[in-house]
Amino acid sequence: MPRFTGRQNSAQRRKPVARRTIALTIAGSDPDGGAGAQADLNTFAALGVHGYSVITAITAQNSVRMERSIPVDPDTVTAQIELLAAERKPGAVKTGALANRAVVEAVVAALRGLKLPRPVVDPVIISSSGMRLLEQGAEAVLRERLISMAMAVTPNIPEAELLTGIVIDGMPAMREAAKAIHRMGARAVIVKGGHPFSAVPASRGVSRDGAGRVVDIFYDGRSFIELSAKRIATVGAHGTGCVFSAAIAACLARGLNLEESVRSAKRYVTNAIRYGYKLAPGGRLILNHFARR
Repeated sequence: MPRFTGRQNSAQRRKPVARRTIALTIAGSDPDGGAGAQADLNTFAALGVHGYSVITAITAQNSVRMERSIPVDPDTVTAQIELLAAERKPGAVKTGALANRAVVEAVVAALRGLKLPRPVVDPVIISSSGMRLLEQGAEAVLRERLISMAMAVTPNIPEAELLTGIVIDGMPAMREAAKAIHRMGARAVIVKGGHPFSAVPASRGVSRDGAGRVVDIFYDGRSFIELSAKRIATVGAHGTGCVFSAAIAACLARGLNLEESVRSAKRYVTNAIRYGYKLAPGGRLILNHFARR
């Protein structure tokens, strides 16, 4: 085996710069790969986009439970973003779990200062296992500073309730929550319908139409669009919100408009759930990013 010297030969130096489309995820790490930055990078790769990743928190978790989340120093978060953008700016950005107020403020300052694209904001506040991924004192700055500059915000029903204070007990309340989040400054809001409504039994509460199809609400300040897909029978697939927002960002980076990106992301996530798998008998479903479509 030839010895590595750290030097490039002439053929290597002549390789052309690849004008690959780039998307950036700013999110926590998930060591099992089912959610967080790892799932985002798989989504980017599956959709033909090169992935940048900035880590905001280190977690100890698997698909079933989370035991700890340690925030990354905000200066380190800033340095990651600045160095990536110095080489080449991404065509789209998504944010996930941001840990605390200082990290949210660092991300907002970097996005503004570097003139990066308006982000797709997945407002990750509490994990599905119940652990807080955004400290309570950071919710106000999330609303006032990050959501205000978002291209799109993608809350599930519990997140939409936390952001707005609206109890979501049916489709009309989903629409009111979408309006309230849009008033925070986002260009568009997608309230996802996969979680049970708060005020009715879970067996009846998933926002779906009469055919048993899960319905998401897309609102851009002008009109509502209902995005419907057949509900796939599974208990708590891991990382669906991360993957949905990452897929929107990947499609935006490839040049699709916002509505096209959201529709494409919905199809992608539905397919990834349909062909998902478990890593162990007691584990949660992991999305299959590279399933044939």
